[in-house]
Amino acid sequence: MDSRVRRLDGALLLALAAFLVLPWYGLEGGVWSLGWLSDWPFGSEAAPGLAQIGLRRAFWLVPLALALAAVVALRFARPGERRGAWLALAGAAGLLFLVVEGLAVGYGGWNWSGWETLFGPLDDGQPPFGAGAFALALAFLLILSFGLAERGRLRGDAFVLSAIALVVALVAAFVLYPLASLFAGAFQALDGSFDASSFVSNIRDPSIWSLACLAGSGACGLAWRTVTLALATGLGTTVLGLAFALVATRTRFPFKKLLRLLTILPIITPPFVIGLALILLFGRSGVVTQGVLTLTGLDGGRWLYGLPGIWIAQMLSFTPIAFMVLIGVMEGISPSMEEAAQTMRADRWRTFWTVTFPLMRPGLANAFLVGFIESMADFGNPLVLGGSHGVLSTEIYFAVVGAQNDPARAAVLALVLLAFTLSAFLLQRLWLRGRSYTTVTGKGDSGRHASLDPRLRAAVVAVVSLWVFFTLVVYAMIVVGSFVRTLGLDNTLTLDHYAKAFSVSAGETGLRWTGVAWNSFWTTLEIALLAAPLTAIVGLLSAYLLVRQRFAGRELLEFMLMLSFAIPGTVIGVSYVLAFNLPPIEMTGTALILVVCFVFRNMPVGVRGGIAAMTQLDRSLDEASLTLGANSFTTLRRVVLPLLKPAITAALVYSFVRSITSISAVIFLVSAQYNMATAYIVGLTENGEYGVAIAYSTMLIVVMIAVIAVFQLLVGQRTLRREARAAAPAAAAPLATLSRETPA
Repeated sequence: MDSRVRRLDGALLLALAAFLVLPWYGLEGGVWSLGWLSDWPFGSEAAPGLAQIGLRRAFWLVPLALALAAVVALRFARPGERRGAWLALAGAAGLLFLVVEGLAVGYGGWNWSGWETLFGPLDDGQPPFGAGAFALALAFLLILSFGLAERGRLRGDAFVLSAIALVVALVAAFVLYPLASLFAGAFQALDGSFDASSFVSNIRDPSIWSLACLAGSGACGLAWRTVTLALATGLGTTVLGLAFALVATRTRFPFKKLLRLLTILPIITPPFVIGLALILLFGRSGVVTQGVLTLTGLDGGRWLYGLPGIWIAQMLSFTPIAFMVLIGVMEGISPSMEEAAQTMRADRWRTFWTVTFPLMRPGLANAFLVGFIESMADFGNPLVLGGSHGVLSTEIYFAVVGAQNDPARAAVLALVLLAFTLSAFLLQRLWLRGRSYTTVTGKGDSGRHASLDPRLRAAVVAVVSLWVFFTLVVYAMIVVGSFVRTLGLDNTLTLDHYAKAFSVSAGETGLRWTGVAWNSFWTTLEIALLAAPLTAIVGLLSAYLLVRQRFAGRELLEFMLMLSFAIPGTVIGVSYVLAFNLPPIEMTGTALILVVCFVFRNMPVGVRGGIAAMTQLDRSLDEASLTLGANSFTTLRRVVLPLLKPAITAALVYSFVRSITSISAVIFLVSAQYNMATAYIVGLTENGEYGVAIAYSTMLIVVMIAVIAVFQLLVGQRTLRREARAAAPAAAAPLATLSRETPA
């Protein structure tokens, strides 16, 4: 049977099951509970789409039935360009009808007043979409893609077309739609009518754009404080990440395992815990501040509370991200190029600056971009250490949940933030445009990387050693705080905090999880483990499409993929509540909304890491596979993905740890049934239970380290060359260890 017929049969079977079998609307207990089978097919909740037309007089579902009937008729037409055009039209029409009717009809009838005038009032509305509606949307999406493939678009590659359509649909549903809901609400008055006056007044607010600090007559505006902090953080994390990468790959640093652990620790720590540790060290009553006061009589003051303190905390938090991006790039640089430079009598310093460093431009640009955007979107560190020096993310939070209750101001601040992040994105694109950085080809490579110049090696080792010492001190404060009654007041050693949070007792029915933290702990672990592989799949698939495929709107898609990363978590959380609290998609209060939020909040790191790694893979590898008869899916699975193992590990690790440590978006989305660890820790802090909060955070750090190790073992290592073990066993062993342990 023709492959075009087989794939259309599969999509058509899915569409028929969605419209004729599965419950069309959402069920209270979910479709997997199977309780709906007792009311199927004529119960108002469990009925499929076709039955709902009669039960609810849902004439808005009739166009979907007509589009599906058209696809059934086209199944028996001869495959070719003509049928492909009609299939694409039927799939697009069905998808459009589904989206429009979902937005137009709500619980009480028409959501759009003009439609009530046009079609008359409805006797009944509709609940949120269920399994049937979502399955039919997927089927129409596949039919549209298969139709375009039959027309010869993108060389008739159905897999690539389906992947592009799926990624675009997911981004539209879970990134653009929530933001549109937020901004639409910002331009509405209390009665729902359009009102732009508050938007205009907010965009002109001097507190955003003031440059009074340059004249010495006051503080600079929110926008300039935020972008200055982001530039400093992006530059600092990139430099430190490069230093860590050089030490890990180009030196014989004796504590590489410790180095790798310490570069991971800050990213797996709840953000406010690092801020608290810095306060315990450098605050007015901190250990260092009091020690300096005792020795010299100098009062440290409140220098920590403001941009300097936020910058230090962000450097601790985001340097590991830069390291994860850069380590994969460092490993991918072909040693033969460095050897060629040294053969031409270039010394080590000249080899590094003229060969190695230029080949790292994609990684450096991506590391800076990620650090810049992370700083712009950071919420936890500014909340703890900002004091009176607020930044855009915290002001958005207070505009939404504070006494202001001003969604229009929150929207304006989000637009300002987007303008800066978009500018950074465009500058990065201009810097890399027209240059090639391919270093991994299909040819064998048995060379070894050149050693660093002694001066550069001494500099990076010194910087890394100081940072390691500082990180150890910060984390020592965290650990000590979990084992004393009240840090700074009563330093008596105790295990009471751990016992209260994680106690276990044996009963007649077996073990009982009696600790107060267990419920949120298991919920957090479950949701993070669900979100991590989904994030890696969507992120790396998107990176593959952006790097390896050429299609209209590719740069726009890349921007949309990065958009969720550029928006503060506070805005993401509020926009998700506004978008998914009512039909057509209702997820508020469920675990699903948390998983979806984490996937599309963390996906850009997988995209950027995948792009940086895939840029180094020569296209001849793909072409050779396709020439030998493999399709695009097989080429991706068996050729490209094995060479992207560092990027896969980075996506898994980053998504998992950020799902556990995220606070800004989670604070709006948690419920009594699904309470995440960070939200629970914030509650403990508000109740003054600092010891329990630190103990909980310490336990999370230990668990995340264990899960990260499992991820690295499951993904494995990327092998690019064979090492001359007999000639250089000392050099080969660290390299093999590095390949296994590298998180990016």
